[in-house]
Amino acid sequence: MTPLRVLADDPCLPRVHALIPACFDEHKGRIDPVSSANRLTLSALRDSLQTGELWVLSPPLSAAVILTPRPDHLYLGKLAVDPAHRALGHARCLLAHAKARGRALGLATLRIETRVELTEVHRLFRRAGFTQTREGRHAGYTRTTFLEMEFTAPAGSAPGDQR
Repeated sequence: MTPLRVLADDPCLPRVHALIPACFDEHKGRIDPVSSANRLTLSALRDSLQTGELWVLSPPLSAAVILTPRPDHLYLGKLAVDPAHRALGHARCLLAHAKARGRALGLATLRIETRVELTEVHRLFRRAGFTQTREGRHAGYTRTTFLEMEFTAPAGSAPGDQR
């Protein structure tokens, strides 16, 4: 599996846009508040590519992630794997690619937010070397609604390392 970069003018962008909320649909009724992936517009996805990168596994289009460089880390957003392609290593492939992109961009730390209810997702990230760094809550909530998790590459790791 080789991740492919999708640019804002790529003709497959509408298909990627359809994939992302479809992958998050299963969380409706399980997480509160509802995921922003379910409100993602094609225009907003295209706009996010002005500062971030969209990477997919295709063909067939089976997984996607948005990588956004920030001053001290690479933020992973909207990691989505088609349910028909889960447990096949697609998420691991995109996470390994995100680690390589972070190193290439000089950002040793990767950060992701995941909903507190999605314990199976927390396990996936822990297996990939992420640790929980903080708890947070969406505006208007008094309880924890998401966890922030980070991966920091070991000092001196080479760009091709899959740690």
